Parts: sequence; structure tokens; C-alpha cells
Amino acid sequence: MATRLQPIHIPQLLRAPERTDVTQVQEYLPDLETLMPVQGVIQVTHNTTYLDVRAQAETIVTLTCDRCLKQYNHRLNVDASELIWLSDGSEDEASNLVEKETLLDDLVESISPQGHFDLGAWLYEQLCLAFPHRQICDEACAGIPLETMSTPALVDHRWASLAQLKSQMDQTS
Repeated sequence: MATRLQPIHIPQLLRAPERTDVTQVQEYLPDLETLMPVQGVIQVTHNTTYLDVRAQAETIVTLTCDRCLKQYNHRLNVDASELIWLSDGSEDEASNLVEKETLLDDLVESISPQGHFDLGAWLYEQLCLAFPHRQICDEACAGIPLETMSTPALVDHRWASLAQLKSQMDQTS
């Protein structure tokens, strides 16, 4: 049976079998509109200096096609893993007083080893990253039909003066 995505208290992971928490997911995420509950599994392993987080999950979302503006359903699949470093931040507070160069290796996620890891927020982020960059309903989608675009009903009345000027210029030439 699925459990609610409650934050995990990181020190409790040290007492878990094999320092691992496995959570079955079957629920709607509050900030993500889906047609069905997010289903899958999240595994968090405490490896002394970092958390090894892995997830496999799926759901269905409704997207709007970038070409024709029709709505269509899309299956989001997540097969993600991330290492999250455990750092109490004490060395970071001292280093904030002095300007220093940030190296690419310093751009990593870290949380306090005495804090909590929010499963729901992490899964939400992974699902958001799984959204397609180009939302196209079908590879053969031709876009908005031209006859729809040229109907007078779709002309913005604020452009009426410009349309009148254009028609006058077309008559004079």
C-alpha cells in the first residue's frame, strides 16, 4: 500500500535496515495537475556523507500543443537518481564573509545531516524536469490551420485603423 510522501528525518535513516528507506508512491502531488496519481517508488540510502536518492515514477498530464494549441495527454516517466551531500553548513557560514571563487564542483545539492529530506518536493522537481521541452501533440501536427487564422472574427479591433490604412494604400498603388 502507498504511503504519504512525508519528509524523512535523516538521522533515522541511520537506524533503518541497510540505512535505506523505500517508499511506495500512489498519490496526487499538490502542485502538479495530473489525470492519475503519481505511481512509483522512491529509495533513499544514507551513505554517511551523502544521500543516494533513486526514483521510478509515472503519471499522465494534459499538455497544450505548441503548434496547434490543442490539448493532449502525455505520460510522464521518471527514472532519476541524485546524490545529495550532507553538510552542516558551518564552513559555509564562515566562507560567506570572504569573497571566493565558486568552482563547478561546488554547485551541488546539500542538506543538513540533522535535517529532513522532503520526498514530495524532490519527486515534484523530477517530474517537472521530465516535461517535454517541445510540447507537440503529434509529429505530423501541421499547426493552426491558415483559414482559421484569417477569419475576420479573430482580428483585434485595436488594429482596425491600421487595416483601414493598409487597404487605402493598396487602392492607391
